[in-house]
Amino acid sequence: MRLQQLQQTLQSVLTQKQQLELELLEVDQALGELGKTPDDGVIYKSVGSLLIKSEKPKVTEDLNERKELANMRISVLGKQEERLRSQVKELNERLQKDLRPLSPS
Repeated sequence: MRLQQLQQTLQSVLTQKQQLELELLEVDQALGELGKTPDDGVIYKSVGSLLIKSEKPKVTEDLNERKELANMRISVLGKQEERLRSQVKELNERLQKDLRPLSPS
């Protein structure tokens, strides 16, 4: 029962981490495109289902903040993943030991 809970939690952490890594990739791509855009170029920012005209420095700042936050969350999830993997491994070893037949005396 405990092993199953740990495995489900680990799967959830891995899913969250993967989503954040995709978000980070999108932010990096957006920052790359912004870098190619002239400072006085027209920038539109997606807000819900709308595109709002915005200034390049503001959009760049927002994206850099999102990138920093995503990196921090990925780091935290990575540590959580390591801890969960260790617990799963330990519990598996304990179960294997408990299930091993006793040698005849």
